[in-house]
Amino acid sequence: MRISPEFRRKLISVAAVSAALLTAAPASVAVAQETAPGPAAVPAARTEAAPGTPAERLIVGYKSGASEAKSDKAAAADAAAKAEKTGEDVDFQRRLGTGAALVDLGTNPARADVADVVAQYEADPQVAYVVPDRLNKPTATPNDTDYGKQWDLFESTAGMNVPAAWDTTTGTGVTVAVIDTGYVTHSDLAANIVGGYDFISDTAVSVDGNGRDSNPADPGDWYNDNECGQGIPASSSSWHGTHVAGTIAAATNNGKGIAGIAHGAKISPVRVLGKCGGYDSDIIDAITWASGGTVSGVPANTNVAKVINMSLGGGGACSSATQSAINGAVNRGTAVVVAAGNENQNVSGASPANCNNVIAVAATNRAGSRASYSNYGSLVDISAPGGETRTSTANGILSTLNSGTKTPSSESYAYYQGTSMATPHVAGLAALMKSANSALTPAQIESAIKANARPLPGTCSGGCGAGLADAVKTVQAVKGGSSTGTTFSSTTAVAIPDNGAAIESPISVTGRSGNAPSALQVGVDITHTYRGDLVIDLVAPDGSAYRLKSAASDSADDVKTTYTVNASGESANGTWKLRVQDTAAQDTGTLNGWKLTF
Repeated sequence: MRISPEFRRKLISVAAVSAALLTAAPASVAVAQETAPGPAAVPAARTEAAPGTPAERLIVGYKSGASEAKSDKAAAADAAAKAEKTGEDVDFQRRLGTGAALVDLGTNPARADVADVVAQYEADPQVAYVVPDRLNKPTATPNDTDYGKQWDLFESTAGMNVPAAWDTTTGTGVTVAVIDTGYVTHSDLAANIVGGYDFISDTAVSVDGNGRDSNPADPGDWYNDNECGQGIPASSSSWHGTHVAGTIAAATNNGKGIAGIAHGAKISPVRVLGKCGGYDSDIIDAITWASGGTVSGVPANTNVAKVINMSLGGGGACSSATQSAINGAVNRGTAVVVAAGNENQNVSGASPANCNNVIAVAATNRAGSRASYSNYGSLVDISAPGGETRTSTANGILSTLNSGTKTPSSESYAYYQGTSMATPHVAGLAALMKSANSALTPAQIESAIKANARPLPGTCSGGCGAGLADAVKTVQAVKGGSSTGTTFSSTTAVAIPDNGAAIESPISVTGRSGNAPSALQVGVDITHTYRGDLVIDLVAPDGSAYRLKSAASDSADDVKTTYTVNASGESANGTWKLRVQDTAAQDTGTLNGWKLTF
């Protein structure tokens, strides 16, 4: 017998709100099979919204040629057919922004019931994937309210070197979507808030008395003892989305509160998390809508975001449904920044941080070491300050908050710790980058953040990505200098010894401002009787080397060509060098001259 949804919701654990999802393809099932496959054919992870809690909804992705992929009527008919075969409640609910179908299984189905339905969909050759509609949660560890300096922005040891980047950009012209708990009014944020949306469709999760609407206000996400899982103690409202938003774009130079990393940018609050967390299906639609995609029944987004911050997650592999939404956002030109998670485990088990096409962020403490709670691993892209309050509250991340323990009260500030706090540092940096260079793609944003990171000043076991994000170096790299056609050259001939040490030819560049362009032209004139022997590098004033040519099996004579180098991370002024080495015997040559065209 199925029990009430109210009782069922008490079984959902806020400590582990997303079930592990196996990515291996299921065993094939004969299409002509008459009886429904048994539950043993479907791993438990494919049937659960959270560990031990059977899913009440499934997300079904159909192959592009299937009629169910585009027709709601066909998807509904298919759900009815699955219901007839399994004897379970299977009802088509709505089309997600990615085109997948959301299917309802009724109230509190048994795991075996869910397994029967999943197996039927998996056996259907028109179905690309079927995954449970999992529950996600905020990935923060809130702590006591206090006020202090924002060491995370400027301290030389483990700060992110933000203030120096403000000389170049403050994020003007960029909207960041904070997909989170929504927004509670705060005067240190209000000037930078633009329209968002409330995507929570389940009223027991939304606790605002209604389903989806255009009001992303955060009514509070508090809960009582055992309400979000047996043994889970009561918790006050977190105001999590407001804390995240403040780190990104709190008003600055306004004589109060804190400074936002991209305080010239705008925040679009997109509400997906409420009491006990939030479902994949709502998050998928939020990702789609925030990045400019179409979601049935939801008005078009007039504040399309070029950066999405998701300080949320749960356990398991990245589902096909979530990956599809992320791919869609990235293809529309929106960078997706995601918290690595706070379980002190490999991020490979934390979704959506383990999805492709995201920037996964680990957290560091005030000493620049991996925070004790932060997830780690090869899928982490970058680290940023997330704070660690074990020794001092002031070692956390200070941001905007509200003093209400349940419902909104007076505005406040508080220190939190978590990868949720590290993630908006990187989202804010992405907004600065996009403002400095609007042509940047999400892939270029990720690449530049990693390429311009500095080594962690502390320690990290397990893998913390490319290092600690560095705002000023990254912004300068993508901003670059403007191309003017100015040429600096050397006509001094230098002999290249056969199979010998490298030679260098210098050019002094003066009178330029800022960094070199992203398309620096390097003209090379070398006479040589076997050019395959040659290795050629451009050496920047700070000693960084850019490989122009590697050794190869190329018996042709001479190197007379122009190379293009992205030198936007280098100061233009200074002594540049061309380094040439002959790496094999029997052939000799001469560097006749070379030039740099800015």
